[in-house]
Amino acid sequence: MAPSSSVVSKLKVQLKLAISRLRMVQQKDTAIAKQQRRAMAVLLEQGKEESARIRVENIIRSDITTELLEILELYCELLLARTGLMEAQECDPGLEEAVKSIIHAAPRTEIKELQQARQLLVEKYGKEFALEAVENSDGKVSERVLKKLRVKPPDPDLVTLYLTEIARTYGVNWPKRPEPVDVQDDEDDDNPSGGQAVKNLEEPLTTDELSKATPPRDLGPRSPVSVAPPSPSTDNLNPRVRLPGSPELKPGPKMNGLKKQTPGTDAQSTGKDGPKKDVVGGKIPDVDELAKRFAALKR
Repeated sequence: MAPSSSVVSKLKVQLKLAISRLRMVQQKDTAIAKQQRRAMAVLLEQGKEESARIRVENIIRSDITTELLEILELYCELLLARTGLMEAQECDPGLEEAVKSIIHAAPRTEIKELQQARQLLVEKYGKEFALEAVENSDGKVSERVLKKLRVKPPDPDLVTLYLTEIARTYGVNWPKRPEPVDVQDDEDDDNPSGGQAVKNLEEPLTTDELSKATPPRDLGPRSPVSVAPPSPSTDNLNPRVRLPGSPELKPGPKMNGLKKQTPGTDAQSTGKDGPKKDVVGGKIPDVDELAKRFAALKR
């Protein structure tokens, strides 16, 4: 048996190479799987369902292999991180699952770097240890690794699930779904109001219908006086009052100094003997007096 330190140093290098190789293979398998999925979508679109169901099994097997390589990559990283525990003659319990899983699964892969790492592990821990790992007599091999290594035809439900997902991803109508038929088209032609009867417009409307159609307006008595509101820019608090039918009195040049007559002053200025003479600023003559003055001026 080779010295332990020499085997561990070689194993560290080989684990790094195996990790790099495993990642490259996973990326390559993923790219190939995308092309195969696109080809499955074309078969489904052409209606070749039986051919697609057979070929999709290769995609399922490729996905399972990719998952197995991912698990082995994690185990290699674990051994690389715990190389200090590999200096002992016996396998540490914390490394036993990873070591035996790699020894058991490496011959089933095409990764040469991983197979060389397996040979170094067998050299490190002995043939009896390797035989237990190959036969899994003690049950230390990971159950996930054993499940990925099983060779059996995929379940029909899994095949259908794969095809359905591929069709959804690439926008293929599979399984064929019948186009929905608009059943309401004929009904709408016979009854354009959507199932509700239309009232004949020639029939007279009732009082309740008229009240709903035209709400009553407020037709109360209108006041003959309209008040103009004061302007917002003035301080006029008493707006003018306009009476309909009576013209607005405007002061003229001859009425300067005279007080405007209002309907309330007519009764005060008129008596039995005629209009009163006491007006602010002078007397107002009557018609007879004016006629006498006019005749005097002619003389």
